[in-house]
Amino acid sequence: MNANDPPDNDAQPPQKPPRRVRYSGTHPKNYKQKYKEHNMEAYPELKAHLSAKGKTPASTHIPVMTKEVLDCLKPMPSDVVIDCTLGYGGHASEFIERIGSAGKLIALDVDASELQRTKERLNNPANVSFHRSNFAGIANALSKENLDGFDIIFADLGISSMQIDDPDRGMSYKNNGPLDMRMDDRIKQTAADLLNTLSEKKLAMTLWELSDETDYEHIARQIVTQRTDKPITQTDHLVQIVFDAKGINQKAWRQRRRTEKKRSLHPAALTFQAMRMLVNDEIGCLKELLRVAPYCLKPGGRIGIISFHSGEDRIVKHSFRDGVRNGIYKTTAKEVIVPDNKEINANPRSASAKFRWAVK
Repeated sequence: MNANDPPDNDAQPPQKPPRRVRYSGTHPKNYKQKYKEHNMEAYPELKAHLSAKGKTPASTHIPVMTKEVLDCLKPMPSDVVIDCTLGYGGHASEFIERIGSAGKLIALDVDASELQRTKERLNNPANVSFHRSNFAGIANALSKENLDGFDIIFADLGISSMQIDDPDRGMSYKNNGPLDMRMDDRIKQTAADLLNTLSEKKLAMTLWELSDETDYEHIARQIVTQRTDKPITQTDHLVQIVFDAKGINQKAWRQRRRTEKKRSLHPAALTFQAMRMLVNDEIGCLKELLRVAPYCLKPGGRIGIISFHSGEDRIVKHSFRDGVRNGIYKTTAKEVIVPDNKEINANPRSASAKFRWAVK
């Protein structure tokens, strides 16, 4: 525009950049304050810094045993792969690279928000189909895609770091938030609903069967006692109940843990795990996946599952072993595959991961 030109009355003033999140102190303390971790592309140096400390950025997830998964499942150009638990897309992106444009990836996830975010992060490639579905619904996905079978079925049964770290999801004992724990917000009952209505016997069975919690009876009794005075709706309330049931003082436990050479499991970890698995019927969904998987695989097709709980791993092991005995599968892993020390040091959340595979 020349100096003599009339002013453009329609011109918009330049937009100010949004103000960064304000917080007290020198470092952000909660999930929402970690604005840099929610935009890792703009702060690549932070990712390296956190990785060196064995931490995962709040808005990301580190895929577990990626090399082992690829070595065992052997994705090849033109393969049809179903990733039953898309999550952050770490494994999916590796599959996409190896199957090429001639291949096809079917991506499932029950978490609508994470599914959309990962779809955008992967740039919605033409050879990837996204479905909001539990992994128990792989037969429906196969039918919708008009396919005759999958070359690879893969599932990572762990929850993503984004779900764990977000206090609004209520899946972690680390930060206070509502006791929700649903991966799929279409599920009617939250963890709070179940904690405040289930019988003491059912709560005790849940804690024992889904997490091997040795203090299951004491914790179940304490839950029932506490809820008569006040409904259990927040994560910090459940944490305190577990400490009380175990006869442990929170402050003393934190001080003792700081001096431990090998960090012990948080006293409430198993209770949170059991309630999350109950809310989302994770065992029921796993059994259904294993039941229908052989009928969705092409001859020579491969299936691989990563689990993080001894009960889940036992179910997968027996399913694959019995499948070989009954002629459903040709072969299966002789031994469970676990992360090496290097991976565990870089990503401590991988420590309990177990990977098993089978070939039809």
